Amino acid sequence: MSSPVRDRQVLRPSQLNALARDLLEGSFPQVWVEGEVSNFSRPASGHCYFTLKDERAQVRCALFRVNASRLRFLPRDGMQVLARGRLTLYEARGDCQLVLDHLEEAGEGALRRAFEQLKARLAAEGLFDGARKRPLPTMPHRLGVLTSPHGAAVHDVLTVLGRRFPLLEVEVLPVPVQGEGAAAQILAMLAKAGHSGRYDILLLTRGGGSLEDLWAFNDEALVRAIAACPVPVVSAVGHEVDVSLADFAADLRAPTPSAAAEMLAPDAGDLATRLRRAGDRLHERLAQRLATAAQRSDQAWLRLRATRPQLRLERGRHRLEDLRHRLAAAGRQALQPRRDRLAHLLRRLDQGHPQRRLELLRQRLLRAAGRLDALPARLLPPRRLRLEGLGRALAGVSPLATLQRGYAILQRPDGRVLTDSADAQLDDRLTARLARGSLQLRVERKDR
Repeated sequence: MSSPVRDRQVLRPSQLNALARDLLEGSFPQVWVEGEVSNFSRPASGHCYFTLKDERAQVRCALFRVNASRLRFLPRDGMQVLARGRLTLYEARGDCQLVLDHLEEAGEGALRRAFEQLKARLAAEGLFDGARKRPLPTMPHRLGVLTSPHGAAVHDVLTVLGRRFPLLEVEVLPVPVQGEGAAAQILAMLAKAGHSGRYDILLLTRGGGSLEDLWAFNDEALVRAIAACPVPVVSAVGHEVDVSLADFAADLRAPTPSAAAEMLAPDAGDLATRLRRAGDRLHERLAQRLATAAQRSDQAWLRLRATRPQLRLERGRHRLEDLRHRLAAAGRQALQPRRDRLAHLLRRLDQGHPQRRLELLRQRLLRAAGRLDALPARLLPPRRLRLEGLGRALAGVSPLATLQRGYAILQRPDGRVLTDSADAQLDDRLTARLARGSLQLRVERKDR
């Protein structure tokens, strides 16, 4: 007769607990449990262990260090909490326990559910769609900051903005950031600022806190006003782990107030470098244009030199003079707006954040602009003098100059020039052209 133990499958305790753990983890999805904390402990490992109980039962809970580091409060015995996790079995002792990934005070549970419901409804309406969000201006002139004037957030924002770009005009628009009536006051200030036309960007910010502390920024009317605001809105509510509906509706969400300031303000040092490079490019382009104009002037002078008639020479001289004036005017017109813009930006940088290096760069640009102004005046006079000398040389070899020395030109009645006495007959009528006037002659004798 066979042994009853031999006919059965016998499990070791570890095997049994492993099967039970697989059964628990496969049967239970992630669950939310609300109860009272007892036997709370946090050893040096950073993990949290405690029991969650009600009046009739209890369950062991474990919150490991990664998730425990994100807690905004310190659990203690007797506290009512809301926990989220998965049910498992600790095989070494056979204990059933909850391994948690989130823990919050029980009072936040209702708020959390209301938050998720409102978020889902507004998302379904397309209020949070990325396609409706607007890009921020790259160079804002005035920023409106909606926050408490006495909080740490406004201090962080102003400190970062003053360091990065002191020329940005910043106006603090004081509003309460928590408590009864805070949402309505924020909404009123947002509407006033958005329709005032004064601001390029609006920043909505405050420091971190619990879900209840941040609840004003989950107000449905405020969230809709943010989405409809005519001015781009940046939201920096709480710390990086804090999330509000205002963050989803805003055109840009920053993880912290300081990070928002970093995103909104350009760096003054980078801007100065860009201005210096723009000045170098301007100088190079103007030099190229002046060189091209000088080549055109030389070519015009060569064409004038090749044409001997006095009339064309005079016309060419007038055209050259006109081109010189147009070149000077074009140089001034091309340079002046850029020089004015550059000087304006340098003055703003100097007034907002004086630095020796920026001052030296500004002086260098002004000296370069002066040299560019003087360049046309230095290049054109030598060419004009050379052209006038050539005109005098051309006049010296002209037939009219020969007549000035006492010579005359004999012409037949038909206008032909007489160069040989054999071509004239006795009693022919000839005209002698002098330097001033002419004489009518008659041939009386011919000599060879």
